[in-house]
Amino acid sequence: MNLEEKTIEVEKIFKGKVLDVEVHTVTLPNGETSKRELINHRGAVAILALTKNDEVVLVEQYRKAIEAVTLEIPAGKLEPGEDNKKLSAIRELREETGYVVEEERLEKLCDIHVALGYSSELITIYYVDNLEYAGEIDPDDDEFINLRKYKIEEAFKLLDDNVITDSKTMLALAYLKNRKGAK
Repeated sequence: MNLEEKTIEVEKIFKGKVLDVEVHTVTLPNGETSKRELINHRGAVAILALTKNDEVVLVEQYRKAIEAVTLEIPAGKLEPGEDNKKLSAIRELREETGYVVEEERLEKLCDIHVALGYSSELITIYYVDNLEYAGEIDPDDDEFINLRKYKIEEAFKLLDDNVITDSKTMLALAYLKNRKGAK
């Protein structure tokens, strides 16, 4: 069976700095029509970063959507005109953590769709280890974060205890757990 839904009409609801909202009228595989509420997002990058002391670099920040402070791997949206995701990841790592890495040292782990039922957001996650601190953080004007570092086993415990609920961070730490092994 062909599962593709054909868009027959698009209603633009909202255009923002970070995302756009649209309602699509679609033809379903059985010929009926339905509505799909969609969020269009430019995409983002994230970095699973380990220090030279085998510490996982995380950022703590308040997330309005869930009204809570979270622990996450450094990440950020792609800026308009940014075509090189590795350079975007390097920028975000420097801004949010003060750590600097060369492009050739970044290893791509994966691409993840955050909520593919209603959002086009795609996050590319990179990995880098053996980092040395290079300087102060320089977040965006409306971004307030605390830099946190955890020994790998401590980070795994935060994951296992469900303290970390951010999907990109959970996936990155699960990758690290598989790669390094838990003791």
